[in-house]
Formats: sequence, structure tokens, C-alpha cells
Amino acid sequence: MKNQSEILLESGTNELEIIQFKINQHVFGINVLKVKEIILPSPATPIPHSHPHLLGIIQLRGEVLPVVSLERALGMEREAEHDSSQDKFIVTEFNSKQVVFHVHNVDRILRISWDKIEKPSNLYALDSSNVIGVIKEKDDMILMLDFEKIMVDINPEAGIHPSKLKKVENRERSKKRLIVAEDSPLLRQLLADTLVAAGYEHVEFFENGRDALNHLETMVEQGKDILKEVQLVITDIEMPQMDGHHLTRRMKENPHLSGLPVIIFSSLITEDLFHRGQALGAVDQVSKPDIDHLVSKIDQYIL
Repeated sequence: MKNQSEILLESGTNELEIIQFKINQHVFGINVLKVKEIILPSPATPIPHSHPHLLGIIQLRGEVLPVVSLERALGMEREAEHDSSQDKFIVTEFNSKQVVFHVHNVDRILRISWDKIEKPSNLYALDSSNVIGVIKEKDDMILMLDFEKIMVDINPEAGIHPSKLKKVENRERSKKRLIVAEDSPLLRQLLADTLVAAGYEHVEFFENGRDALNHLETMVEQGKDILKEVQLVITDIEMPQMDGHHLTRRMKENPHLSGLPVIIFSSLITEDLFHRGQALGAVDQVSKPDIDHLVSKIDQYIL
């Protein structure tokens, strides 16, 4: 029998489950789909001259995994009264890699709708560039972290960069128009730089699926021929307000938008999620940060 997370994502209902955890008294959340397991901390072997956010490496079921201190990554000082007996390791998998994050406590699992996640304010005490969304839950403010950015800060080579593009064939791309839904400001800029380097000069970016869908629906209301105005949509999965799966579903349900190809570009392209994206109507899916593969897929569907 399928669990609730599978059912929610397969149907594209714009809902997700998050694991709530703490660093000092700050409350954070991580998408359950990124989490493989939660374990008790074990001593990490330090790596000489490694990044200061990296505690070291551990061996888990035959795999050697890096351990990252979220406390350090977020620029927070450990409180003197902190009870380390509640500390946990969150073992994650995204961008086709496994990483362990050291946190101070794991509280519970919550199911929420993406439209309950608000865009963070620049006035938050923590570095807002590491926060992709805020959830108001009773007396708590749960901050959704940009784990991809945290890892790129530690290892820039793990991210998207125009230099990763192989020599591409000289083909006419400049007149093709793309729409990209991506919530991370860092990734929006990197994607913009990379797509321009590949020859795609007309790219319009939106912070979430809802804004992208509203833009497309407005074009329909204005009587524009969508398939002439836009050639392809690229979307992340995890986004506040509306996720990429729900965006894809809504587009395929709209007769004016259903013919527009959608490519999902996400850190969460597992085998199960790939099948769900297919079922919702995505023409293809690419795992971040494989930008070279993304460009070849764009070429495949619109050139």
C-alpha cells in the first residue's frame, strides 16, 4: 500500500510533509522527500583543511558521508545551556548525493500545503538567502532552508555554473522563449547565466509555480497564442505557494496550456518521483545540477 506522501505527490495536490527540527531555539523544516533517515550522532572523522561548516565524515551502511553542522552553516553560536543529548543526524539525499546534517533536535512531521509557505522577509535575523520559505504554525515560525545553497556554499563545484556546459552545437536558440519557475534566487541567477551562455536569451523567471501559472493564464485571457509566445516551461518541484508537480498538473488540465512542454529540473528526481512527474504530464525531468543535460533536453523538445 502506498504511503500518504506518495499519494499526495502522485496526485499533484500541492501538499507536502516536512520534518520540523531545531537549532538552538530556532525552528526549521525540511521536506520529508529529502530525508532518508534520522539517526543518533556518531563521532565524525575530521578532514584536514576542509570547509569550516564540515564536521568530518562518517561511515553509514558502507557509504562514506560528509557531516555538515547546520549551526555553523547558518552562522549561529551554540547556546551555553544547550543539551546535546537531544542532538540528531538527519541523513539526506538530493542532487543525487547523500549528506548528513547535524541538528539539535527533531520534533515532529507536519503535513501542509505549499500555499501556506510564505516568501521570507529580508529582515529575518538569520541570513535570509538560506531561507526559501516561512510557515506560521501556531506559536512557531518554521523556516524552510535552502539546503542546495548551503551545499553550494561549502562546495561551489556542486552547483550550477555556465562553465559546466560542454561545447554546444551552434544552433539557433536566441528566438526561443522559455519560462522558468524556481524559488531560489541563487539558482535563478545561475540558470539565467547558463541559459544565456547556451544561446537562450529570452528566459522569463518566476519565484514559484503560482506566479508562472498566473502569467500563462493571463496570456491566454489576452488572446495570445501560447505555443507561439512560449516554447517550453522549466520548473523546480519544491517551491512556496505552488510546487512544480501541481503547476504541471494545472497546465495539463488547461486546454490552452496542455500542449506546452514542461521539463522538471529538481534536486528530487528519484525513480519514484520521475514516474510521478511523467504521470502528471512532464515531457522530461533532469536532476540538478546537470545543466548540460538540461540544455540538451530543451534542444530536444523545441529545436
